[in-house]
Amino acid sequence: MGWLQKLFGSEPEVMPVRLDDANFHAEVMQSDLPVIIDFWSTTCAPCRQLEPVILNLTKDFNGKVKVCEANVEVTAKVCARLGIRSTPTVLYLYKGVEVERVSGFRGSAYHREIIENELVTRASAAPAKAGK
Repeated sequence: MGWLQKLFGSEPEVMPVRLDDANFHAEVMQSDLPVIIDFWSTTCAPCRQLEPVILNLTKDFNGKVKVCEANVEVTAKVCARLGIRSTPTVLYLYKGVEVERVSGFRGSAYHREIIENELVTRASAAPAKAGK
């Protein structure tokens, strides 16, 4: 921790991982953590509503869940492969397998319930990898 951070007490900003077609496999499919992906577009009003929810989830579940964001204009191949047809769409994946899909805006409590019941519970019940 740097001296300015000690002085002012601010935490470093945690942001969602930005996905594109090139980094999707490494960031999502090879992740040791469960993954949430927010698929959004620039012209989508509900996507803008969802943004603060996703930012809060990123901060609150840091280290337990990897939160990613994917602009559908940049991730066309991924969207086609995953069948993303509308925005916002939030995917929840555990070990690269889709556990849940939510289309449209839902509030923070809705997303937290899925994370806690479907992702964090599975991850804490999974046996630890050897050598870690």
